[in-house]
Amino acid sequence: MKLARKIGGKIISADSRQIYRGLDIGTAKIKGQLCTDIADPKTAFSVTEWKKCADDAITAISRGGKAPILVGGSAFYIRAVAEGILIPAVSPNPKLRKKFERKSLESLLKLLEKRDKRRAKTIDRKNKRRVIRALEIIEAIGKVPKLAKIQKYRVKFIGIKRLPEDLKKRIERRTREMLRKGLIREVKKLRRACISWKRFMELGFEYKYPALYIQRKISRGEMIDKINKETIAYTRRQMLWWKRDRKIKWIMP
Repeated sequence: MKLARKIGGKIISADSRQIYRGLDIGTAKIKGQLCTDIADPKTAFSVTEWKKCADDAITAISRGGKAPILVGGSAFYIRAVAEGILIPAVSPNPKLRKKFERKSLESLLKLLEKRDKRRAKTIDRKNKRRVIRALEIIEAIGKVPKLAKIQKYRVKFIGIKRLPEDLKKRIERRTREMLRKGLIREVKKLRRACISWKRFMELGFEYKYPALYIQRKISRGEMIDKINKETIAYTRRQMLWWKRDRKIKWIMP
């Protein structure tokens, strides 16, 4: 936000959950960011749909003489725009998804390895939703195509790097802050809006564990501990991913 004010820029959110209306506290949504609140949380929203929103936002911001700042978040979302990845336009298959949802992640990974070894090596093996989507594409067109690229932007990559102990403290403080701001109330409100308990399991651990707490399946202490531990583990996976990208200029705040 400071950078945007300094250089006359506008922020585009590249977070795969900030696209959903009502997921505000658990995603740390900031007012004024573009490409947020564009989808119903009851149903999945594809990266193809988000990319169109981001491309349109970049065009509008640039025409207004300002600098687009893509912030996030979800690595594939950022790569899709920054590297101009052409994503196969395969429509969701609800019947197939329902069938795959009943299977374990382990069995889905084995199926993916059998159908497309190349994609099985590159996919996030802890993300069941991504694995199902890959299998959905394979079912539609035979395999997950090697992603083609048409790069149309000049991009500067900046990463904020923090010491592990500092990051851990910030994560724990963030969890306390989310709960203070009303994360539990937010989950209850979403539930009243007919979001299924099963859908909460797909919306990230900031929603998964409060949903389990509301159902009295875990204690408040367990909820806090699990959110903290999974956030820390997630940040480690993110850093392993981004460290491979030599284009990023890392900054210690």
